[in-house]
Amino acid sequence: MALDDHSRPTMLCISTYEKGQAFLREAARLGCDAILLTVEKLANADWPKDVLAEFHTMPEADVPERQAPEQVRRIADSIAKRRKIARVVALDEFDLECAALVREHMRLPGMGQTATRFFRDKLAMRMGARAAGVAVPEFSGVFNDADLSAFMDSVEGPWLLKPRWNASAIGIKKIARAEELWPALDSLGELRTHHLLERFVPGEIFHVEGVTWDGEVLFAAPHKYGQPPMQTMHEGGIFTTRALDRDSDDARALRAIHRDTLAALGMKAGVTHSEFIKAHVDGKFYFLETAARVGGAYIADVVEYANGLNPWVEWARIEVAALRREQYALPQLREGYAGSVISLARQQEPDTSAYNDPEIVHRLHKHHHAGLIVRSESAARVEQLLEEYGRRFLIDFYARMDAPDKPSA
Repeated sequence: MALDDHSRPTMLCISTYEKGQAFLREAARLGCDAILLTVEKLANADWPKDVLAEFHTMPEADVPERQAPEQVRRIADSIAKRRKIARVVALDEFDLECAALVREHMRLPGMGQTATRFFRDKLAMRMGARAAGVAVPEFSGVFNDADLSAFMDSVEGPWLLKPRWNASAIGIKKIARAEELWPALDSLGELRTHHLLERFVPGEIFHVEGVTWDGEVLFAAPHKYGQPPMQTMHEGGIFTTRALDRDSDDARALRAIHRDTLAALGMKAGVTHSEFIKAHVDGKFYFLETAARVGGAYIADVVEYANGLNPWVEWARIEVAALRREQYALPQLREGYAGSVISLARQQEPDTSAYNDPEIVHRLHKHHHAGLIVRSESAARVEQLLEEYGRRFLIDFYARMDAPDKPSA
């Protein structure tokens, strides 16, 4: 699949967060000249500069998730003077709009601005899913006061006021009574319309990591969070996630709603991270959100240890296959199970050596973070270990930090 030295297409990759190293290495290995554009504060981050054709930085926007697309376009224009850009890839969710603008400006293949909205804008994705018959919690835009009043009269609270563009449960506010909403909206000023209001549905949160090619979901790995990410973000606690038993009823139901959701939103080719809630009240799954990216918080590592498939690597293979008009096929898969437990730590360099079960396959090495990934042939064993480790992490390492109102690189 590698290209010869006389036909190396240029792939412009954009990332305002430190991630996607495996993608960049695989794209280069497959014969692409990979160019990375990131922000100045990440100039010395752990990028694979040894395989990059070019490396560029730009000033960071005051609000990172709203990096100015026009700024990125101008830099892309400058690169295009000496290199013929064949593909543009956003390695992080917050860069999707920038990549879409560059694609449309240069008339390159891939998702344009309208298509990108369904994998970036929580209001657009909910409307698209609902229109196709996918179950979603009741929601409303926040443009019109009368519409909002009617929504709260007809949909019992509490509700969630959610940013349409953020990820990782950042910026979500719980609204218990109708009179709480109006000052919350007033405090947002001009950013009010960048939010939506949604019925709060108590339940368990799941995610599905997907690989799609030619409109068909080739790979869908259902996982369950230990506690909802919004709860971990706002109330504290230990983050865990684990692969579900492939033959369980929950896994089957998740694969079905995941397939229907991606079809409704028009996913053609790429990787996705999608979240769903299983409501306590009726036991049904509801769509929450999706993104055309690899899952964060070491989810890619969990997927690889369980299935032998690295989402970052497969994403690069998909981009190169599309570029060369070739077919893409999944690698050989295995059928194990894996899960992770991660926490902010009081210690600068936490020592996890007391955790010595043979199922441990990865230890996180990051300042003020403790983390482990476990792998087993048994989904039940993974669940047992994560429950045990979660309790121990609270005693051994746990530290809490207030949830940010906006992302930070």
